Amino acid sequence: MPRLATKRVLVTGAAQGIGRAIAELFVREGASVIALDLKADALATLSGCEPLVVDLLDPAAVARAGAGAGTLDVLINCAGYVDSGDLLSVTERGLDLSFDLNVRATIRMTQAVLPAMLEAGRGVIVNIGSVAGALIGVPNRLAYCASKAAVAGLTRSIALDYVGKGIRCNAICPGTVQSPSLDERLETTGDADAARAAFIARQPMGRIGTAEEIAALALYLASDESAYITGSAIAIDGGWTMA
Repeated sequence: MPRLATKRVLVTGAAQGIGRAIAELFVREGASVIALDLKADALATLSGCEPLVVDLLDPAAVARAGAGAGTLDVLINCAGYVDSGDLLSVTERGLDLSFDLNVRATIRMTQAVLPAMLEAGRGVIVNIGSVAGALIGVPNRLAYCASKAAVAGLTRSIALDYVGKGIRCNAICPGTVQSPSLDERLETTGDADAARAAFIARQPMGRIGTAEEIAALALYLASDESAYITGSAIAIDGGWTMA
C-alpha cells in the first residue's frame, strides 16, 4: 500500500530541485499534493499535482493559499534562498530575502495551515533547513547560515508547543545537493567546474547529494512510520558535519 495514501500535502518551492523531487515522490506514494511555487511554467510540468502559483514574499497571498488548502495532513516548507557574503559584504537585499523567504514565509505558511491541523487533531510539518547554520558554520554564507539556524529554532519551538495536540514538526538539514539553484550559483563563480570540485572535496562521501535522497527522508518524516519523531533537525549531508 502507498505510504501516503489518503494524505493531503502542500509542498512549497515545488517547481524544481528538492521541492519538486518531494512532490513527485509523494504523488507516487499516494498523496494528494498541492505544489506551490511562483514559477507557473515549471509547475505545469509536474504530473499528478494540483499547481498553486503563489508569491511567498506576499503575506496576504500566503494566508489565502493556506486557508484555501483546507485541512492538510502534511506541510513541507521547502522554498528557500541561498545568499553569498560574509558579515562585511552581506547586502540589505540579501538579508531581507534570506529571512523573508527562508524564515518568515515558513512561519506564515505554517500559521496559515496549523489551525485546521489542530482542529483535526493531527498534522506533520517538515521544514527544509540546512546543515549550514543549523549544525555548522559555512564560509561566506552569513545570511544563509543565520536564516537556516532560525529555521532549526522555529522547528523546535513549533514541535514543543504542539507536541500534545497531534502535531509533529521536524527539519531536514541537507548538505550540498544537486539542483538548478546549485548550478546557477556555481556559474556565478566564473569557474563552475572548480567550484563544483571544491564542493565535492568537502564531502567525505566524495559526491554531492541528490534531491531524490532528500525526498526519501521527507517521505519518512511525513509518513506514520516516523510517528515518534518530533523536534529533530536531521542532517543528510554525506558525512560533512562529522568531518
